Amino acid sequence: MSTVTQLSYEEAVAAFEPVIGLETHVELGTNTKMFCGCPTAFGAEPNTQVCPVCLGLPGALPVANRAAIEATIRIGLALNCSIAPWGRFARKNYFYPDMPKNFQISQYDEPLCVDGYLDVEIDGETVRIGIERVHLEEDTGKTLHVGGATGRIHGATESLVDYNRAGIPLVEIVTKPVPGTGARAPEIARAYVTELRDVIRTLDVSDVRMEQGSMRCDVNTSLNRPGAEWGTRTETKNVNSLRSVERAVRSEIIRQAGVLTDGGKIIQETRHFHEETGDTRSGRSKETATDYRYFPEPDLVPLAPAAEWIAELKAALPELPRVRRARLQSEWGFTDLDMQSVVNAGAVELISATVEAGATAASARKWWLGELARRANETETELDALGVTPAAVAELQGLVDAGKINDKLARVVLEGVIAGEGTPTEVVAARGLEVVSDEGALTKAVDDAIAANPDVAAKVRDGKVAAAGALVGAVMKATGGKADAKTVRELIIARLS
Repeated sequence: MSTVTQLSYEEAVAAFEPVIGLETHVELGTNTKMFCGCPTAFGAEPNTQVCPVCLGLPGALPVANRAAIEATIRIGLALNCSIAPWGRFARKNYFYPDMPKNFQISQYDEPLCVDGYLDVEIDGETVRIGIERVHLEEDTGKTLHVGGATGRIHGATESLVDYNRAGIPLVEIVTKPVPGTGARAPEIARAYVTELRDVIRTLDVSDVRMEQGSMRCDVNTSLNRPGAEWGTRTETKNVNSLRSVERAVRSEIIRQAGVLTDGGKIIQETRHFHEETGDTRSGRSKETATDYRYFPEPDLVPLAPAAEWIAELKAALPELPRVRRARLQSEWGFTDLDMQSVVNAGAVELISATVEAGATAASARKWWLGELARRANETETELDALGVTPAAVAELQGLVDAGKINDKLARVVLEGVIAGEGTPTEVVAARGLEVVSDEGALTKAVDDAIAANPDVAAKVRDGKVAAAGALVGAVMKATGGKADAKTVRELIIARLS
């Protein structure tokens, strides 16, 4: 078996131009499924939220969920789409082991929303991502492969099917091909999915929790030589985190560049992204639309949303993320660079919630983009998955402002909060971290430091105030970092004046 040339990412994008496209699936947060009255709550016991309709039993007839149709139109409007005056559902025929009727009710040639766009910002530049279509369908069930080491079918001893998810309303948002991104293709892909998630969360039509599968992304990638026709694309399926979207694009660019450099051909196929290795592996050859044998769903009437209804939905749209960010930047007094760093870190909502909980915008930004961002990077997790709430950050800063802890101790407190030891106040009490504020105890520590460092003390007496830093450090060490450095410095200066 021959090996493929391994290029660096820089070499790959220098030799080839990437074209990306993203197909994002969003489970809607309706109370009931798309075509039946079964509940949609996440985490229920397997196969307890099913009925003859979503189990595909003979004679069971579907009825479309109005709330799901409304949510889809609102998504389309927020993405600047045209709303079709006429649409219909179709049967997508395919062997679905987790869809018992063996076809999926979807939309094919007449979707609800078409020809939109979403603007994203990268390093101060606006990139417009075209939206091809937004259509509504039903989700499949979930297959669990057990008995193996990887959780995949290869090596498993048996497979179990949970039909609870089968029939949940699913919106698919498909971009147009996005050329011209160059080396920034991976970060633009991530920025798009991030912005899309924020838009959908703002609309309150889904919790868009990627770790639970309520939002997942298929990443299409192709390469071509500069000036040549677009290459053959691959589709990396079900990428379930923002970080993985970026890594999947980068990995495919490197892989495809190696194949093409060796004179090979890219096969149109689906691939799977592996979190542990950061690369993609071949899945199956990619079907075309004709393979699915689409035909109109005979048991559902066409959709014809009234123009008045659409106008009402458009008028009621909330403030969308891009507009809201501009307003918040003004309110917070952040520079463009400050705000861009907040956006890049995915911390806009976290900082906003922290400010609402009582912190200043500056202190909220300090924690989320400082210590918390560092911990997120170390553990390769998203900021909002660290286990620290905005309310806890505001409470932490309140303890600092009140002089009960200093910034150094605050970082220790954060460690306890992340470890699940309670609120910042509870962690301070349990670990005995409150700063030493007793003047008698501080005075003794200062006197001890002066006695132990006579040369330094002499310099301070001679007017070299900067030398007091060494004495402050000695007191902080003696108190285990629990003294207020400013107060200690003032005491030292007073004693040596």
